Amino acid sequence: MRALRRGQPWVYRDALDRPPPLASGTLVELRTRNARPAAVGYWDARSPIAVRVLEPGPLPDPDATVPVRLRAALRMRLERIDRARTTAFRWVHGEADRLPGIHVDLYDDVAVVLFDGDGAHAFYRDLGRWLPEAARPLTLRAGIDRRQGARFFGRVLPEDLVVLENGIRFEVSPGVGGKGGLYLDQRENREEVKRRARGRSVLNLFGYTGGFALYAACGGARSTDTVDVAQPALAAARRNFERNGLALYQAGFHCDDAFEFLERAAAQGLRWDLVISDPPSFAPRKAARENARRAYTRLHRAAAAVTEPGGLLCAASCSSHFGSDEFLDSLTAGARAAGRHFELEELRGAGFDHPVMRDFPEGDYLKFAIGKVL
Repeated sequence: MRALRRGQPWVYRDALDRPPPLASGTLVELRTRNARPAAVGYWDARSPIAVRVLEPGPLPDPDATVPVRLRAALRMRLERIDRARTTAFRWVHGEADRLPGIHVDLYDDVAVVLFDGDGAHAFYRDLGRWLPEAARPLTLRAGIDRRQGARFFGRVLPEDLVVLENGIRFEVSPGVGGKGGLYLDQRENREEVKRRARGRSVLNLFGYTGGFALYAACGGARSTDTVDVAQPALAAARRNFERNGLALYQAGFHCDDAFEFLERAAAQGLRWDLVISDPPSFAPRKAARENARRAYTRLHRAAAAVTEPGGLLCAASCSSHFGSDEFLDSLTAGARAAGRHFELEELRGAGFDHPVMRDFPEGDYLKFAIGKVL
């Protein structure tokens, strides 16, 4: 109960006394052992997270409450985003926007919704009606599309949806493989890489559709190399360079496993002035933390080995189960294993449209470390 009072929005099934046989999405009131009201949330019959907390007290009609919270979340973003330069951002970041269990990303006039579990699907069943109303003054065009577990509210998606991020054009394919073609939480970190890239050679590992490399090129990088194991992603990265009028002769696109690429590059004595490593999560569960520690240390050893002395290494982790201290330790240990030294300059997180709750560490997932390799 202390955690609930501090603002923890998740209640696990094993913390409940005699969990009831309720349908997912049912509004429930949580009470203490002496029957005192503690919070209100919605039920999930299958998830280990049995209740997503909506309010510390009684909840008004969801038909009135959810649209109000949707509008508040959008208003906060629009106060800080220049829509003339950025048309893709996270509209709702789940628990941090008091709308637990859903993420809503806006790509131009298409809202992409991801639901975390059956309870969220059931509780937000009227989202298709709530979203267009809450979007004003923006417009979501008519039509609903469903694919890859996401829902799309807006026009039926074209083959080549192009959005702007800080004035840079990106091709996106929301929902394909559970991705959107643009990891929105890294927007400010991409901008920081752009600021630091002028005159440098840049290596973008796990580059997907080229986000960091594209920003670096726009920032005046001498050359960029993007590495990803997926050929379609690299093809999109090349098209993104072309859309922004960037010279392809200064851009390399390498369809390869990042670890194998780094091993060959080190053997050939290749080095870059700025190296970015943004891998998928190595610790999707707590049980994977030890494996993640080994994987991050191995990756950071290989990345440090191809960073020019005095160059920059930008390393990311997107797992909440692998904490900041553990992540920084893996950077230090990896650089040491390569016979180098990592000197941290800055530890950053996700963009402002992915807010973090102080008493919800599970939501504080993204780490982005910038430091010199000596």
